[in-house]
Amino acid sequence: MRLDTLHDSDWKEDLCQKKRPVVTIAVVIINVAVWCILELIGNTLDGAFIAEYGGMYPELVRNGESYRLFTAMFLHFGAEHLANNMILLAAAGSKLEAAVGSLRYLMIYIGAGFAGNLLSFYVMVRTGAYAVCAGASGAVFGIIGALAWAAIRNKGKIEGLTTKGLLFMILLCLYYGITTAGVDNWAHAGGVLGGFFLCIVLYRR
Repeated sequence: MRLDTLHDSDWKEDLCQKKRPVVTIAVVIINVAVWCILELIGNTLDGAFIAEYGGMYPELVRNGESYRLFTAMFLHFGAEHLANNMILLAAAGSKLEAAVGSLRYLMIYIGAGFAGNLLSFYVMVRTGAYAVCAGASGAVFGIIGALAWAAIRNKGKIEGLTTKGLLFMILLCLYYGITTAGVDNWAHAGGVLGGFFLCIVLYRR
């Protein structure tokens, strides 16, 4: 069918449907590329190595290296950690990007990841239980939290996902984190809250 035979609303809808989640794809590529580079020059399962290249460690952050609250979002401990986060990011991120738009999606992703790392940093400083932290999971949890709010605003459903399903996913992931050693649950919790509240501010139906 030729374009000039379509109604104005029809061709706009067709163009919208063809939009790709370019930010989600770019973020996945960046995370994979960073991991591959670091794996080539060292061992990404080594906490000291990850800390050297931007992992979040409370003592270093307190000494003025606050950039680590951001750079830690793009570092991962081994291939399995990377794969788990990227699969969930690709699945949930594409949904949120379609719902809120690329720019707002990027703001939510970075803001939620930062919020997760900030809460993790605060808890470690308060408890004195220091550890090297890294991973995109805080930002990924933020995406799920944002989707939950978007679903609430759309009468319980967004991009084929329901509010109940998203809340169940959040609880299941948090439960898995609590029952599994070496998981930064405070970063996950901070990410969910950050993504949820950022979506309240940024999302328009």
